[in-house]
Amino acid sequence: MLKDTRLYQLVEPITKALEDNRQADIRPFLDGLSSAEIARLIDAMPKETRQLVWPYVSTEQVGEVLLSTHKKLRHELARSTQESILVESLGHIQVDELADLDDDLPAEVLNAMSMVMGEQQRQRYETVKDYPDNSAGGLMNIDAATVRADVTLKSVQRYYRRLRVREEGLPEHLDSLMVVDRCHHLVGILPLITLVSADQNAVVDTVMQKVPSSFTPLQSDADVARVFADRDLLSAPVVDEDNHLIGRITVDDIIDVMRNQADKELLGRAGLDKSELMFGPLLPSSLRRALWLGVNLLTAFMAAWVIGLFEASIEKLVALAILMPVVASMAGIAGSQTLTVVTRGIALDQIGRGNFVKLLYHEISIGLINGVFWALLVSLVVYLWFGSWKLGIVFGASLLIGILTGAISGAIFPIALKRMKIDPALAGGVLLTTATDMIGLFCFLGSATLILL
Repeated sequence: MLKDTRLYQLVEPITKALEDNRQADIRPFLDGLSSAEIARLIDAMPKETRQLVWPYVSTEQVGEVLLSTHKKLRHELARSTQESILVESLGHIQVDELADLDDDLPAEVLNAMSMVMGEQQRQRYETVKDYPDNSAGGLMNIDAATVRADVTLKSVQRYYRRLRVREEGLPEHLDSLMVVDRCHHLVGILPLITLVSADQNAVVDTVMQKVPSSFTPLQSDADVARVFADRDLLSAPVVDEDNHLIGRITVDDIIDVMRNQADKELLGRAGLDKSELMFGPLLPSSLRRALWLGVNLLTAFMAAWVIGLFEASIEKLVALAILMPVVASMAGIAGSQTLTVVTRGIALDQIGRGNFVKLLYHEISIGLINGVFWALLVSLVVYLWFGSWKLGIVFGASLLIGILTGAISGAIFPIALKRMKIDPALAGGVLLTTATDMIGLFCFLGSATLILL
């Protein structure tokens, strides 16, 4: 039976055990948790607590926990771990996973690991450690199981049974074998389901998939994740420019990519990045947030400046002050809807020159339909509320312009930001709010000044 993974429930009893000097009670709390769950638990603890809990993580799990924990904590935790424990624990992880950690490990630990590696392991480590983390090369495992195309399925099964005994296991998440020629060129893929269900006397070449999905090592992890999702892949080979097989990517790596993308988008909405720790250092965290607060303050002052231009009008007609937030809010919401649709389309690689103009026209049309509907409705409401049909018309027209502004801005800003290599999820909302507030308020207050006063 799986252990309850609502980890926040463990923080309080672990903290209580530390306060009562019952250190022996900490290990049972960690028993049964996966390495990823322990990493999330440690991420949720203040620094002084996690430093006390960390020594109770089992040696077998230390390496995997380091892999799963927040990148900014790895260096801190690795430095607080005995060298012998680190070396022993890192011996349980794959070579490609060690490459993900090498920037956070002490030099003496890396040297010790290099000394205990075999020549083949060392060559594999050198192969993967220089690839960027956000690339197919950074994701891949180099333990791809291979087979030749000119052997029978019976021979393949016999070979891998012997290999399993000799190596005490097979590569993790193995769902298919990579078919290669004598020069290690990729020629196809043999799914395990085919291996065990087809005629055992059949030759691999006759039953393999001959046009497999494959990646080059420098392809972005976002592109890889998109292909995995589109084609329902569980694993895929990575090949170099000459089609030599160099590794494979498995679906568990893609889950990590998708989770990181979701985290990035969620934090980006508040102007934060993935470096934000739940219990990060106060001053750096404050400085990062202060920058975003300053940007938002600037945009708020820009909207306030527009309002200030019509101070006399607002003093003469109090209804303008009452209705101003409605114009800004409706325009902002309409723009956010378009912004979300377009940003998602960019992330899924669905928007380009061939369809952007039509998409812009589509979003403007939606904005026009909604704008006319709500403009007519609120014009009637304002007339019944304030008894002025002129105010109702001015308010309705301004609302229509604001919604159209939101639709146009929400479609154009993400594309423009992408061209400038700025993340639309991070900066799009600020630009959109500025545009809709300034234009919507200017239209409302300006037309009210001209027509009503």
